[in-house]
Parts: sequence; structure tokens; C-alpha cells
Amino acid sequence: MSDVTIYDVAKLASVSISTVSRVLNSPEQVNQVTRARVQAAIDRLHFVPKAEATARTRKGTRRIGVLAPFITYPSFVQRFRGVATIADSAYEMVIYNVESAVRRDSYLASLPVLRRLDGLIVMALPFDDAAAQRLQAHNLETVLIECAHPAFSSVEIDDTAGGALVAHYLLAHGHRRFGFVGDAGVPDYAIHTSERRLAGYQQALAENGCLIASEHIQLGTHNLEVARRLAHTVLSTPEPPTAIFAPSDTQAMGVLKAARERGLRVPRDLAVVGFDDVEVADYIGLTTVRQPLEESGRVAVELLLGRMADQARLPQRVSLPLEIVPRETA
Repeated sequence: MSDVTIYDVAKLASVSISTVSRVLNSPEQVNQVTRARVQAAIDRLHFVPKAEATARTRKGTRRIGVLAPFITYPSFVQRFRGVATIADSAYEMVIYNVESAVRRDSYLASLPVLRRLDGLIVMALPFDDAAAQRLQAHNLETVLIECAHPAFSSVEIDDTAGGALVAHYLLAHGHRRFGFVGDAGVPDYAIHTSERRLAGYQQALAENGCLIASEHIQLGTHNLEVARRLAHTVLSTPEPPTAIFAPSDTQAMGVLKAARERGLRVPRDLAVVGFDDVEVADYIGLTTVRQPLEESGRVAVELLLGRMADQARLPQRVSLPLEIVPRETA
């Protein structure tokens, strides 16, 4: 229905054309019920705005979009760098910051329709089948990082196995009292990596006859200062742990600061292990779980470019390895 206009969409959705325009360009300004009604009309009519329809007849936009939350987190910055190393040579990278479920859903609804991108990479943002069908219906090639959907290629790690890796490492170093400083209140639109890493950590410890005391598990908002305060809470218990695992290097740095403030010797009095192996981890001697952050970005772009060149390619799920990097803190 290439002759469908914005007026047709407005009529079917029983809204004004300005409301349709807002749904496409500033969806956060439209309430959820109206936005859903307009989006349903767009999908039903296979509407494509005129400027974008014209653009589709050209060779392409030469732009790759990256949809991601937490864009200031060091781990995400390194992933962006991996994307840029390949994409920059031929494509402009456009980053879309997601700060709410509404914003995620709005981007996933509007980007395929507006078609201002040649391809899309979605980082750590699970989405439903309706969003997947829209991406496919509008032929916006998409690759996922840190989440998966059967319709798309993805690049993943095993967070549960990463937690188990830490447990086995600490057990091998003679520890028997363990702690964890991680995330609480993770937004509903994001993946719960801290929860998965804790589950793997606890399970591996339990299989070896060790349980983490409830008071030694402290959860809070993801930042260095909160991690420092939570670590003080753990270390104030009558029998504090001799080892603490934090599910990110940022949180591990907060634990290290708390240990230093309490006069504890690391690793003699307290071992600390992080997760990610961001650049600063090496500089401060942090023992951590390395996930290939930049590589995940590079692999995602390679998968995306492959699909853009040949849509007959089947989706691929790439699992990247994790490893403990022993340094001075454990």
C-alpha cells in the first residue's frame, strides 16, 4: 500500500495527523494507549512516511543505529568502540539512549518505519515478538548483544557461568566465607546480569558445600559510592566474608575503597573480584572476569553487515568466552 498517507493512518486511529507525527518523531509526548492505537494503524496499513519511502529507493543511508541503555557505563563504552572500529570505515554510528521502557518501545516502533538506518544493533534490551515482527516487516536488519531472539543474530555471554567461574576461583584460593555486592532495582527494560551472576556464584558455592549468609549479600543502585556503602555493611557483620564478588568492575572498585577505609589488606584480609575487565581494571590491579567487550561490538557489526549483504543468511547465535584475569586483589 505505497499510496497510504499520514491522513489514512490518522483516520484509522481516530487521531489528528499531528498526533501521528508525534508518535513517529516524539513518541514520549503521546500517552501509551494512543501511541499503541496509532502504531497498530501504521502496522496495518504498512505506512511509510513519504521522505523515508523516497530514501528507500536510494542506495542507503550509510548509517547503523545502536540502541542501548546505560550508555555511560564503561562496559557499554567499550562495546561502542568495538562497533565503531568496523562501522566507522563505511557507516556513521548513531547511538539511541534508552532510559525507560517507553523509550525502548518507541524507538523499536518508529525506527523501522522511519527507516533512517541501514541496520540496527540492540544492546542489552530484550523486546517482545511484536517489536521483532515490526523490525522484520520493514526489513530493518538487526543484531542483538547480550540478549537473544530467534529471529535475529545475537552475540552473548553466559552470565551464570561467569558467576560460577568466580566461585571456583575463590574456592581454589582457600576461601570459605563469601560476600556479594550487586544490583537492586534494575529497570524493567534492561537485562538482569547481576541477578544471573549471583545465581551462578551461589549455585557453584552450594555444590561445594558453601552457602552465602543473607547478610553478606547486599544489593543497591549501580554505582561506585553505593557499592562502597554496601561493602561496609557486609564487612560490619560479626563474621565478615574473606572474599567479595561484585558483578561489575565499577562496583568492585567501591568494595576496594571500603576495604581500604577499614584498614583491610587486599587480598590478605579480603579478596575482591569484579566482572567485565574494563580498561581501568588493569591499572588498579583488579582481579576480574573478562568478557570480550570490544569484540562483542565488532562481531555484532560483522553479523549485521553479513545480513545486510545477504538476507538469506540464517540468524547466528555467537557465544563469547569468559575467563578469570588474576591480578593483585584476589
